Amino acid sequence: MLPRRCLVGLSLLAVVLALGGCFGYRIGAESLYPVSIHTVYVPVFESDSFRRNLGERLTEAVIKEIELKTPYKVTGDSNADSILSGRITHDTKRVMVLNRYHDPRESEVSLQVEVRWLDRQNNLIREAAPIPLPDEVATLRETALLVPEAGHSVATAQQQAIHRLAQQIVSMMEAPW
Repeated sequence: MLPRRCLVGLSLLAVVLALGGCFGYRIGAESLYPVSIHTVYVPVFESDSFRRNLGERLTEAVIKEIELKTPYKVTGDSNADSILSGRITHDTKRVMVLNRYHDPRESEVSLQVEVRWLDRQNNLIREAAPIPLPDEVATLRETALLVPEAGHSVATAQQQAIHRLAQQIVSMMEAPW
């Protein structure tokens, strides 16, 4: 039987070793994101579309999603730790189903966006390896259904696609495993 003082010493040693072994690990939602970044500047997304305000609406959705889901603070200062920029390269609306009078019964709205996330020195932070594009660009695409008989409009379908794109963009900001 060991003396009580030895047991306390061994217990403390075990706690120190256990904590020391976990030193490189982070826990919680913040562990998903690069630790060197604290602030993000999001300029208004550019748009090659003729539809008005798509870039502004996507920028607003991305900023809200960053503030909601990440530990980052979005700033209006271009000297932030990182810059998340993008361009809407393609938007379409195509008819999926016609009724017997050849009116659109169901349509699909589609948006395609190129996104870049750079640090203060213009180095790429997030690389989109599974997508066969240049390393500095990630292309994301999202669709939403438009059913006029259910009260949908082009604007509501676009907003649904914009919301899903914002979620994809922010999930792209996670640190790779």
